[in-house]
Amino acid sequence: MHPNPIYHDADADRNLAFARERGFGVLAANVPMSGPLLSHVPFLLNDAGDMAELHLVRSNPIARALVEPLEVKIAVSGGDTYISPDWYGVEDQVPTWNYVAVHLTGTLELRPPEELLDLLDRQSAAYEGRLLPKAPWTTAKMQPETMEKLMRMIVPCRMKVTGVDGTWKLSQNKTDAGRLASSQGVAAHGFGSDTDIIAALMRDSIGS
Repeated sequence: MHPNPIYHDADADRNLAFARERGFGVLAANVPMSGPLLSHVPFLLNDAGDMAELHLVRSNPIARALVEPLEVKIAVSGGDTYISPDWYGVEDQVPTWNYVAVHLTGTLELRPPEELLDLLDRQSAAYEGRLLPKAPWTTAKMQPETMEKLMRMIVPCRMKVTGVDGTWKLSQNKTDAGRLASSQGVAAHGFGSDTDIIAALMRDSIGS
């Protein structure tokens, strides 16, 4: 998280809604003798924002380390873009990078294998629901023996979320005129990820 508190103006509900909508992040764990471990994972965040569910490949080092619960973080990234100092329209500015990111902190534990199919069904239902009116894919379309073989390769996990923090770095340290001009620069020439979304967030946050 960026240390400047000016970029931490989003409340917990907005940060959790962002993480829930994205549903994908980098799971980080610091394991003794192995050092920092990272894994890119889809997850389901419940309505209360206090529990995230995910699955890991059984051979994943984080999964192997879950002989007991681990303190972990999930970093959820949104759009990002380079900001040219020329776009502000004033002198003595320096380049920077605007972005949105939310970190979920908590404790990760293995769950019983009998919970895995239900988790997979709920995950696929959540993702397939965004593709309507396409007929949703379900695990029922799989041959039972194939599904059982694949399920032996993964394990269900649950994270108790104990903290949430978000950085919404959208040039809040600049004047409204500078923020508007730089958002226009991003819209026209920005590079990074989802630059159109970042430009809109910069523009919409003016005056807030």
